[in-house]
Amino acid sequence: MTPQVAGDAAATPVTERAWADAWVTVRCGACGHPGQWPRPELDCACGTVLRVPVVAGPPSPAPPPRSTPRPAFQPVTIRDARDAVTVTALYLRWLGYLNTRSAARRPPSGARISARGMLAQVEPAPRPTTLRDIECLWLTAMTDTGDTPLNCAFFSLAGYTDGARQRADSLGVPLFTMDVSGTPQPVNGAADELVAAGA
Repeated sequence: MTPQVAGDAAATPVTERAWADAWVTVRCGACGHPGQWPRPELDCACGTVLRVPVVAGPPSPAPPPRSTPRPAFQPVTIRDARDAVTVTALYLRWLGYLNTRSAARRPPSGARISARGMLAQVEPAPRPTTLRDIECLWLTAMTDTGDTPLNCAFFSLAGYTDGARQRADSLGVPLFTMDVSGTPQPVNGAADELVAAGA
């Protein structure tokens, strides 16, 4: 990483050294992780040392790579609960979440699928998904992964109660419905954003 020089600031003479002043925190523009880097300095044979001012933020973003558009999702007819889980796994892969597998912890109802960066729940029961179902998925995604919370999404065959939709919106949980045609449909803004951005 190369910190940006702050062009509108002057270099300052270094008269006393302090460990904390010898480093600058710069956030990686690619992953967002803040790292500490040596603060750049210039010195002369006479003993003068100047500290170069740098911008303690992300570097100028690189131009986005050109990406090819995602092909259309290929639906699979849903006849039973197993088909619903299969469609959800295929849809997650289509979004870019690879290596899908059954999650280690099963929910009270339905099934969970995990992939790198994502935890999804599938509810094939003929009852609308409730607020409690949404909260349980969100809490599991926030707490089961250590320091890095997972994204989460919910897939339901029977839709959602009003309370579930409101809670999902407040927590940013993408909601999808499925029918026998086998193509998940986004039902809230978070789901629309997930489909647009992918993994």
